[in-house]
Order: sequence, then structure tokens, then C-alpha cells
Amino acid sequence: MLCAVLLMQTLTLSAGSIQDATVKDIDGKEVSLNAYRGKVLLIVNVASHCGFTPQYKELEAVYEKYKDQGFVVLGFPCNQFGAQEPGTNEEIKQFCSSKFNVTFPLFDKIEVNGPNRHPLYGSLAGKDSPYPGDIKWNFSKFLIGRDGKILKRFESRVVPNSPEVTQAIDAALATK
Repeated sequence: MLCAVLLMQTLTLSAGSIQDATVKDIDGKEVSLNAYRGKVLLIVNVASHCGFTPQYKELEAVYEKYKDQGFVVLGFPCNQFGAQEPGTNEEIKQFCSSKFNVTFPLFDKIEVNGPNRHPLYGSLAGKDSPYPGDIKWNFSKFLIGRDGKILKRFESRVVPNSPEVTQAIDAALATK
């Protein structure tokens, strides 16, 4: 039964937009990404003990800069890269708020690669994605347009407030 539900969700995601996904927030509550329909999203796999962890500061700054224009950062903790996100959801939430004053939405820890890859990441990086391929490391970013389509993929080394990312966000926000 569980396999059938996951298969249906995967098929739905590949046929529709990213915003059709259902995920759990950092507090364990089921959330439909449909709540973000019409917004520009930056979906990021995050970790608390990574060389790229300081990007939380830039992610929050970009979120603050653009949130009133319909932009949201969505952070998905992942422990698949060097076990750099070992904490519980509560520990992750506490770390993000105390160390980086994160106010953008955080979600349940997920897997972004392999057989237990979350269906959301199957859509973001799977064979039918415009940017297919396994996630290489923490803080990989996907820019999603207001229509739920994937616009860009940025690897870990591309910081959230770089001209490359902010120009892409500006362009996505200009599209109605």
C-alpha cells in the first residue's frame, strides 16, 4: 500500500508541477507545496555541519530581500553527505534559529538521492527533470517558477546571494 501511494505521488509530480508535492514540515506536519502556488521558490538541501552551512546566512538574507515579492526559500535537511546533518528535526530547527536566525520554512529531514529519494527530489533531479542527475552535496539549489516549473539548478558552491542566483530570482519574479 505504501509503495502504491509513493508511486502515485511520484507519477503525479512528474506529470504536474513541483507544487503538487506533499512533504512534512520540520515539526512533522503534512504540508502541500500547493500552499506556495504562484510563488517563486528556492528549494535547498541543507545541513548543519557542512563547510557550506554558512550559506544559511545568505539564504535568509535572500529570503528577507525578496519575500514580499512572492519568493520563498524552502530548506530540506539531509544527512546523506558525510553525515553532516545528524540531528533531530528539533535540534536542526534550534540550530538554524539560534545560529542563523532562519525564518524561512524548514522541512523534515529527507533523502535526496538513492532508493529512498523523496518524490520531490525525484522530480527536481530525476530523469524527467530539465536538470537531471544526483545531488552532489549539501546546499544544492533549485529555482522554481511561479508555475511550479524548474527554472535553474545551482550547485553547492554557488552562494545564494551571488549575481547568478539573484538575477535568476529577479527574472522569475518578473514573470507573472
